Amino acid sequence: MEPWILLLGAGIALGCVSGHLYTAPDSCEGRCGEPFSEGDECHCHRECHSQHNCCQDHERHCGSGESPPRPPGGPRASAGSPGSAGFSRSRDSITDQELQELSEQLHELDHNKAGPGDIALNPQHLASPDETGDKRDRSPQPLYKYVNEELFSKPTYASFIKLLDNYQRATGREEEVTAEELLEQDRFLQEVMRTELMEKLFGFLQGKNRFSSQQEFLQDLKEIWFGLYSRGDGERDSSGFEHVFSGEVKKGKVSGFHNWIRFYLLEKQGLVNYYSHSFNGPWDAFPDVLGLQFSWDGFYKEVGSAFIGSSPEFELALYSLCFLARPGRACHLSLGGHPLSIQTYPWTKSTTSGGRRFIATAYVTSP
Repeated sequence: MEPWILLLGAGIALGCVSGHLYTAPDSCEGRCGEPFSEGDECHCHRECHSQHNCCQDHERHCGSGESPPRPPGGPRASAGSPGSAGFSRSRDSITDQELQELSEQLHELDHNKAGPGDIALNPQHLASPDETGDKRDRSPQPLYKYVNEELFSKPTYASFIKLLDNYQRATGREEEVTAEELLEQDRFLQEVMRTELMEKLFGFLQGKNRFSSQQEFLQDLKEIWFGLYSRGDGERDSSGFEHVFSGEVKKGKVSGFHNWIRFYLLEKQGLVNYYSHSFNGPWDAFPDVLGLQFSWDGFYKEVGSAFIGSSPEFELALYSLCFLARPGRACHLSLGGHPLSIQTYPWTKSTTSGGRRFIATAYVTSP
């Protein structure tokens, strides 16, 4: 077994992942030289001073020459070291073009995605914007006509599915994580890290000075996705994984729940009732993207979105990439030659043991 797998649990328990790897929307940390984008709160490109739209910490992170300041004669701070801006140089920033090229490469490397005959959908009613909020079931049949469940025997699928029953869906109730559930988290991350797709993502992020080793990358994935925080009144009742992949219920409404496998399994049990779809992507092969409306055991989801037919590692990779590169902002990707955007938000009310932000949500956006 690889040594970074053996050390994962200890690293998380000790909170030894170092540094600040995420880009806050109002900061230049990790964004020096990033191209101008109208959607950004503030900017970090070379012309921002003359345009009077720099982030307040532009000078501290980027200096006057787009490089982080360092003591005279001192070594450059290593990527991820506490308080450093070691990856804030222009060559370490991640451009939109790089995101689009990498997302296409990850798409090609998703060897575990569904094939043409593995899934048959029955989308039925296409809802107008005026119809998505009225909670009317306009599709009498289930969304899924057929799924080849042999997909679920693949290691990443099987380990992913084991995680789905580990959560209480209602926010405000403390999550109790057992030793067995911790092992299931580790097993899932170990399986996804064995895929060529995740190796490609790690290699890219390592080249951008985000991580120095697979062990560090794996530890960080576990903290940002599985670390618990409170969406209620102080109870540790939520995590990024629970919200995005398993789904939650907050104030009588479905929150999160952006995964096709979870939807299919619950629909098969009669716990999810598909109402309509408001967007069907242009892709003629999997993964596809669907915007949809549904109820989960009586709780309504007015505007949801999900990849259809993607592997668990593909979704984890794209969401993690966008959280690292564009947290709180639209992350513009490309999938099979078609544009695609993912929105992520960091949880700002608490941090991991290493001082970083958790994933609050991540989802694919539809027009």
